[in-house]
Amino acid sequence: MVITSPPPYLVSVAPMMDYSDRHFRYIMRQMTKKSLLYTEMINSQAIIHGDRPKLLNFSPAEKPVAIQLGGDNPQQLAECAKIVEDWGYDEINLNVGCPSARVQSGNFGACLMAQPHKVAQCIAAMNQAVNIPVTVKHRIGIDDQDSYEQMANFVKIVAQAGCQRFVVHARKAWLQGLSPKENRHIPPLRYEDVYRLKRDFPHLIIEINGGITTLEQIKAQFPLVDGVMIGRVACDNPYLLASIDQEIYGDDTPIPTREEVIESVLDYVDFWGDRHVKLNSIMRHLLQIFAGQPGTKIWKRHLTENGYNPEANSQLVREALALRESKITNSIY
Repeated sequence: MVITSPPPYLVSVAPMMDYSDRHFRYIMRQMTKKSLLYTEMINSQAIIHGDRPKLLNFSPAEKPVAIQLGGDNPQQLAECAKIVEDWGYDEINLNVGCPSARVQSGNFGACLMAQPHKVAQCIAAMNQAVNIPVTVKHRIGIDDQDSYEQMANFVKIVAQAGCQRFVVHARKAWLQGLSPKENRHIPPLRYEDVYRLKRDFPHLIIEINGGITTLEQIKAQFPLVDGVMIGRVACDNPYLLASIDQEIYGDDTPIPTREEVIESVLDYVDFWGDRHVKLNSIMRHLLQIFAGQPGTKIWKRHLTENGYNPEANSQLVREALALRESKITNSIY
């Protein structure tokens, strides 16, 4: 079934390997209720053959949640799509943007931009299997195949298979010679190619990704495109998310303070601590909550030096808050 009217997610938080886990999503959800959150990319074969509860479980409090899949086998992806729809995910995204050598060796990720008909087969198979939206995240090109015309041809072919939303990282990927980290900032941003894509395909939902780190930059993307995906800024300055609902969606709910965000996760911390999840694996997502603010160093130091202790719980977080407040007070007087 083709979904022709995906929900109006103006902002989404990118799938980030080794970061976009369920704890990250829970914390982000304390700051933005309306934005779309993603899982890390999960290999389709891992879902078929692996520990599904470990890979797929999430809290209803995290919704809406999109799962990003990696793979190139239409039948396997269709099977996975049905599994994750039944698991409760709101959306499925196919990764056609990751340039890592490991991903390339499996013939998925960014290298699939050179195989638009293969991607179209995958999208068609998943759309046949589920009733939730199936989307694609891709680059503007790869290696020397990076003309606007080549990207537009890719989108045209994949859209004909039923994809209605494209998340476009506005950089090309070098499949050889650059690491995944380098591919996130060395190839130049080409926003105009993404804007042109929206003009040429007005019936599609086009979401832009890459280098967008402030509310002002997010706002500047509308109405040139339909949505904005932010990534590393959610790690480096997570409190940005606290203003998204009000500034972008027009919600009138008061913006929580940083301290209120932290307070909102304390019971969550203890819930998982009782299940032998170490504090640092949760609070690493809030180490930068005071980025650019007084006392951020003492906050981070207390959590990082003590969060590995299996006995650490919400009390340690309260201690870190108290130490920060004391530091600020003493510096004033």
